[in-house]
Amino acid sequence: MKHLIIIIIVALAFQNSSAQLFSKEKIKNLENFDKQRMSWGYYLGFNSYDYKFDYNEITEEIITESSTGFNVGLVGDVRINNYFNIRLEPGIAFSTRNLTFSDPLLTTIAQREREVPSTYIHIPLLIKFSTKRSNNWKPFIVAGASWSNNLSSNEDNPDDNSSGQFRQTSNVFNYELGVGFDLYLYYFKFSPSIRGVFAMGDELVRDTDPNSAWTGNITSMQSRGIFINFTFQ
Repeated sequence: MKHLIIIIIVALAFQNSSAQLFSKEKIKNLENFDKQRMSWGYYLGFNSYDYKFDYNEITEEIITESSTGFNVGLVGDVRINNYFNIRLEPGIAFSTRNLTFSDPLLTTIAQREREVPSTYIHIPLLIKFSTKRSNNWKPFIVAGASWSNNLSSNEDNPDDNSSGQFRQTSNVFNYELGVGFDLYLYYFKFSPSIRGVFAMGDELVRDTDPNSAWTGNITSMQSRGIFINFTFQ
């Protein structure tokens, strides 16, 4: 929910600033860029991932500490009309989360804490809705679905948390929602955006012991992420 609030606030900020900053007529750069049927590009950006946990019983929650990760990928864009585009954005995302478990049976730091590095092959298929271009900028929203393959999941590792190994599923399906704006510069189109990425299924691979102090009380674990991307086309 907090991710959606952030996205809505940013969208309102874009709308309010447009009247003040972009109302004067200017020479249009790349005037025919959006008339292309297909266009290509790449993106660089940052991410912050955490987890949403649901529990069998109400106890002290597992603490997730996020860190800033890195994204890089390609963009393929197909124009439908003046307002709608379909975009495929295959890329790779690196992130790290640190978990602290609060079960009283876990008495040492090595037992309570887990570092969870993740390397995702991330493939979103998105619909981009843009407003009418104003001078050299144009706001947009994007929504769609994505598939991620976590190369660092440990899913097939026979060891579990009793041996210090935290495990997740490799394949993750997500829905995505974001906002941004296109800036038409002299040589290329530059598009900063912010996007929420929300896993739709349980990603936790549980320990062998059904009463495990690490996973026994968890009914669901789902990734939540914020992506800030800078796209060049």
